[in-house]
Order: sequence, then C-alpha cells, then structure tokens
Amino acid sequence: MACIIDGKALAAEIKRNLKKDAEEFETRYGRKITLAVILVGENPASCVYVNNKVKAAEFVGIKSLSFRLPESATERDVEQVVKSLAADKSVDGILVQLPLPKHINEEKILSLVPPEKDVDGFTAENVGNTTLFKEGINSCTPAGIIYMLKSINAPLCGKHAVVIGRSNIVGKPVAMLLLKENCTITVCHSKTENLGEITRQADILIAAVGKPRFVKADMVKDGAIVIDVGINRTESGLCGDVDFDGVKDKASYISPVPGGVGPMTIATLMQNVYKCAVRRENAGL
Repeated sequence: MACIIDGKALAAEIKRNLKKDAEEFETRYGRKITLAVILVGENPASCVYVNNKVKAAEFVGIKSLSFRLPESATERDVEQVVKSLAADKSVDGILVQLPLPKHINEEKILSLVPPEKDVDGFTAENVGNTTLFKEGINSCTPAGIIYMLKSINAPLCGKHAVVIGRSNIVGKPVAMLLLKENCTITVCHSKTENLGEITRQADILIAAVGKPRFVKADMVKDGAIVIDVGINRTESGLCGDVDFDGVKDKASYISPVPGGVGPMTIATLMQNVYKCAVRRENAGL
C-alpha cells in the first residue's frame, strides 16, 4: 500500500510560512504585496480556480485585484488591461487565467506580462531560465511537484523519471526541473509507441495527460513514486489521470486527486508572487 503524499497539508504549511513573510514584507516596505488576476469569460473551472487563488492570497496577506472581462471582450480589451497592470508600479504579479476564449491569442497576451511580474512562469524569459537552470520564476505546478518529491525525501539524482504529457504548463517544465535534479528523463505523449513498456521503467512517474484514470496498475513499476497531475470531472466526481485504486497497491508513494498537486499549485503561486515582490523591491522596480 502506497503512502499518500498529502498536497493539502504541504500547501497549508507553505501558506502559513508565507503569511509571516508577507507580514515582514509589509513592515519593511510599507505596503502590501499585490497580485492582479485577469479572468476573461465565465468558464466554470476557471472561475473556481480564480476564486481559490484569491482566497489563498487573502489568507497569506497578499492584496488581490480582480479584473473580470466578458466572453465577448476583444483581444485589444485584454491587451489594454495587461499593459496597464504591467506599467502599474504597485502591482507585483500578473496572472492571466487560462484558457482564454478562442478568439484571443494566448501567446500574444502572455508576452505582454513583464517577466518580473510573471507569477505563472509562462513568459519566454522565465521558461528559458527554467531550461537553462537559471534563477527565475518556475511554473507553479512543476515547482509544486518538485516540492512534493522533496517532502518525502525521495532520492532524485540518477533516478529515471517518466513524464506523460508535453504541455508548456506542466510536461515540458517539470521535465526540466527533474533534469536539474539530475534525474534521467523520458517524456511521453500521444505519439509515443509502447507507452506501457516505458512507464514500467519509471522510478518516478508524472501523469499529466488529461485522461481520467489513464494510468493503470500494469503501467507502473513496483515501488514507483506516482504523481497525478490530472483533474478530470466525471459523473462520479473528480478523478486524476491515474487509476488510484489500482495503482496505490503497487506504488511506494502516490498523490491523490483531489488533495494532491492542485493545492500545491496554488501554494506555489503564492510563493511566486512573494518572490516577484521581493525581487522588484531589490531591483528598485
């Protein structure tokens, strides 16, 4: 029976520590750390995510500014909001909730976020820093995954980590962060042949494929560490990309859904907001 990696408890600890840091920041600089959140449209999942992020910011002591635009907002409308916040010296971090409506170019909008305010770690400069193992802002979910692995004192150096999924938000950056920890990396995707043969070699298996219960027990090596990134809404409720009931008897550690990577993503976002604020103050921005 696998040990459960409790992302909810880890996230709560991170936020408690950040609350103290945010108080010290306010005392030192005479202002609150400020995060601006932009939501376009009424995507139900996005609305839930934004509300959870705002609640986390409130708990930590970070001031949040919400900018909600209708689904009918034009690309120019969104551009103007991002540019205004980019120029606003009182704003430390800008978060553009994805996905944006199809008529809006996400890449173009994200490129308007200054790297020093990019709390999601999505800009080309921050992605480049992650790839080059340089100091920067790492994407929230991948950074949260590394934190989870380190919380169980998982040996990473030399271990074979297999990532299922190659998205810009999770798959690619988590592969880079694992490589930075000296893991040997294999990235699998929809075109990968003999997927099960590859996943069965994994000491660490990261599932970020977006398919309910996709990873079955016969795809997992005995004693592997399994991190489930998926959040899938089904008729029976939320589930991950891993068949939890089948895999939990084979893995040594496993993250649950809900209560695993999700809370860690939000906690890591709060860490990124704090980092951005401190760096901006140190740089005199």
